[in-house]
Amino acid sequence: MSDVLVRADRVSKTYEDGRIHAVAEVSLDIRRGEFVAIMGRSGSGKSTLLNLLGGLDRPSAGAIFFEDQNLQTYGDLAWFRARKLGFVFQSFHLLPVLTALENVQIPMFETIRSAARRRERASRLLALVGMDGRQNHLPKQLSVGERQRVAVARALANEPALLLADEPTGNLDSENALEILRLLARLHREQGMTIVMVTHDPELASFAQRTIQMKDGRIVA
Repeated sequence: MSDVLVRADRVSKTYEDGRIHAVAEVSLDIRRGEFVAIMGRSGSGKSTLLNLLGGLDRPSAGAIFFEDQNLQTYGDLAWFRARKLGFVFQSFHLLPVLTALENVQIPMFETIRSAARRRERASRLLALVGMDGRQNHLPKQLSVGERQRVAVARALANEPALLLADEPTGNLDSENALEILRLLARLHREQGMTIVMVTHDPELASFAQRTIQMKDGRIVA
């Protein structure tokens, strides 16, 4: 099996009949076990690139390969995302009527896991992110930092090969932001998790092994 987990080959994404180049001929490799930060100002194309890597959007030109398979050959990208990827967004997207334990189980509902196994795995993941004492709390009963921890646990529910984090600390204060980055760094270090994170903050990017700088849709450093 190739050491490269995901590869972008001269990928471009354009909008409005090709007049806006959100991403322009980007090529990069993400290797298994890497923690990579993608940095750039607002409008640099970093979030668009992350969406392309995660199959949330399709490129206008070029190709994305995951485990040496072109994503264009997947008939159902939803299936690919559910089984291969974990996503952590700036907004937590927790269902307000479900407890932390129930929110973490959501990605597992379409798997063959029994209800008991779903609950067991969700409980273990919440313990992993330091939320074992808050499993039965609703999102409104949790702090913003705790909600993001639950979101990280949910992203790990189906044992993803790749964790994609888009400004995961954007709604957090500086103290909670550092806690979430320490958590991601620990997952990378102890679990061997492959992580690609979008951020505009150099301090947060310093937690990654490698930083990719974007400007005007292109990789510049």
